[in-house]
Amino acid sequence: MSGHNKFANIKHRKGAQDAKKGKIFTKIIKELTIAAKTGGGDPNGNPRLRLAIEKAREANMPKDNMEKAIKRGTGELEGINYEEAVYEGYALAGVAILIDSLTDNKNRTTGEIRSILTKNGGAMAEAGAVAWNFERQGMIVIQNAKEDDVMEVALENGGDDVEQDEDMVFVYCNPESLMSLTEELKKKFEVTSSEITKSPKTTIKIEDKETAEKILRIIDLIDDHDDVQKVYSNADIDPAILDEA
Repeated sequence: MSGHNKFANIKHRKGAQDAKKGKIFTKIIKELTIAAKTGGGDPNGNPRLRLAIEKAREANMPKDNMEKAIKRGTGELEGINYEEAVYEGYALAGVAILIDSLTDNKNRTTGEIRSILTKNGGAMAEAGAVAWNFERQGMIVIQNAKEDDVMEVALENGGDDVEQDEDMVFVYCNPESLMSLTEELKKKFEVTSSEITKSPKTTIKIEDKETAEKILRIIDLIDDHDDVQKVYSNADIDPAILDEA
């Protein structure tokens, strides 16, 4: 589907998201802290925190780690003061890059992201230059299910779209429906992930292997940065190239 983030899909399918560097705990801890800071420490009244806690549980994070991160956010414990920053840029072939980060030093992070882009054939973009092409969506990943079976449940409970990718099914929805839809799907299917993502409205098809590999390298380098939470692009890369990456 042209509107969805195929790069995100392939990362889920390959099981490579964050785990390759063991950084998933660090990213979740930052999200727990900022979610508690901006919306309070009660997950019942803070959807963002509730989702972060769910991600922490999926990653088998110890309860003590979660509680400390939340208390740092609410100010009950001392900790690093993170702030949210969104960076926009371009990779090769005009591919748009959108970056969500949590940092304790925005100037440092800005300089380092800029350096990664420029040293690898990309460039920073002005605020709003590429963000307009991405929309926030809920994305639920289901293992070992058939698209038709999932679609029936998803569309009855606030889902907008469903797509199959080998043995995984991706369900897309309005961010506000994510938690309730996830709970309904869990009753019948093996839900492996539930998160807010940013999907491109329009994509750029990349068929040249060398160009695709350079774009993937930029995305990987940015994703590996300590302050980066998520990276999105509108590159539509041939699945055969992605599988080799």
